[in-house]
Amino acid sequence: MLSNPRSERVRSVRSLGRRAVRQRVGRFVVEGPQGVRELLQHAGHAAQDLYLTPAAAERHTDIVALAEGLGDGRGSTVDQTRPVSQSGGLRIWQCTDEVLAAMTDTPHPQGMIAVAEPVDVPLEEALAAVAALAAGATESPRTSLATGADRVTSATAGAAPLSHPFVVVLTNVRDPGNAGTVLRAADAFGAAAVLVSDASVDIYNPKVVRSTVGSLFHLPVSVGTPVPELLAACRDAGLRVLAADGAGETSLPDVDLSVPHAWVMGNEAWGLEPEVRALCDDVVSIPIVRAESLNLAMAATVCLHASATATGR
Repeated sequence: MLSNPRSERVRSVRSLGRRAVRQRVGRFVVEGPQGVRELLQHAGHAAQDLYLTPAAAERHTDIVALAEGLGDGRGSTVDQTRPVSQSGGLRIWQCTDEVLAAMTDTPHPQGMIAVAEPVDVPLEEALAAVAALAAGATESPRTSLATGADRVTSATAGAAPLSHPFVVVLTNVRDPGNAGTVLRAADAFGAAAVLVSDASVDIYNPKVVRSTVGSLFHLPVSVGTPVPELLAACRDAGLRVLAADGAGETSLPDVDLSVPHAWVMGNEAWGLEPEVRALCDDVVSIPIVRAESLNLAMAATVCLHASATATGR
């Protein structure tokens, strides 16, 4: 059992709270049972290490079983003194509450965290998944190795064909909680992908990952592309590009959302830049009665629900 909260391993895991470290080593942290469960179920190939307390191991036997299934195949079980898997699979470590608390800045990490490799996909792969849905794909192999088109069609297996898919584009979004909540809403309402610009928050920021509550592992997410290239790629993929902006002249109820489209969401404080709005096919506002405006997460949720309703989700 890991019991030294000042060990090099503990310090290395905690350092993943910094973006520069995450980018250098290609790892990020997933906290809590729900996030870890979704990681193991939907992106198990990315999971590297699982740290959990004995109480959490006893309470969440389903997660332990998932983790053991992703090990090196030798039939090992959770060991209190060494990692389960020594090569080629997920390593499982038991640790004290003090060690787990020292690995993260979260006051209550709920007994477990996982360290994983990035799960984002290239832009062209995310948009290929959109094309697969537009073609009426509804099922594919359900596998933890699924990425891109497979991940989308796996998520929609058994659902009605989505002939008019929609995606979310985040431009210059800086608040981790907002970014994570938008990603969760995109998952909830059946978006085909989320495309995050190079100027936006790192999706592997621990606050973003926590806010998605596992949705990060359910649909393709592309990161790091400049906004003009993102919007051009969406248009080339046959998507109508819609800017969500409080100053939009077109009201949300008047927009035709039965065609493939991309919702473009801007910065929390100042919205979309004029040059970004100029690249969009339409600028859409949400009708409100008294409040001056809605925050990004709320506005995105309203728009995505409208898209889901229009496309029959």
